[in-house]
Amino acid sequence: MSAAIVLDNKMKKKEEVALPAAFEEINAHNLYLFTKAYLAGIRANSASAKTRSAVKGGSKKPWAQKGGGRARAGSITSPVFVGGGVAHGPSSNKNYTQKVNKKQQILALKFALNEKAKAGKLFIVDDITVASGKTKDANTMLKTLEQRDVLVVNKNMNYADESELKTFLAFRNIKNAYLIEANEIDAYMVSAYRSVLMHRDVFEKLTKEG
Repeated sequence: MSAAIVLDNKMKKKEEVALPAAFEEINAHNLYLFTKAYLAGIRANSASAKTRSAVKGGSKKPWAQKGGGRARAGSITSPVFVGGGVAHGPSSNKNYTQKVNKKQQILALKFALNEKAKAGKLFIVDDITVASGKTKDANTMLKTLEQRDVLVVNKNMNYADESELKTFLAFRNIKNAYLIEANEIDAYMVSAYRSVLMHRDVFEKLTKEG
């Protein structure tokens, strides 16, 4: 059974807490489908080509229908002419969105968390607060973990609270870390980072059975 590593206030290992056994039974295909849909959803969709109706000109036949010894042609906007429209070209109207239902999103997230725990890369802390608001203090906190990059998952923050605003500002400019709130977490984010540092309240909510 996989387990998350619980850290003390000095970011040192204190204990381990097991993830629910049901997490082990989740099929990896859920993560595949969610990731596929996520990447499709952020696809730029900027490729576009003009069809013959969008090309300027072509109101007159380029040559007579008969007598020239050439194939008949009705317009220079035809795809057979240089400068004409493109046949079956890309269109920016295409919608790449793929639907993933809520249950599958949750299963994908649980599977991703379980994989991180198996690898010893899921860390739990009681508090993610940088009271000073300084990037160097947030960086010092993360360096203790000795991880290449970290997804920091805090509980939902109230930016009217000065300490929570300072925590956000402290993490904002760290190159190898990304701070998100509990309502922003998804399977793709968890998978994209080598390690995850999570507030205990968020962990308990995500691993609550039922």
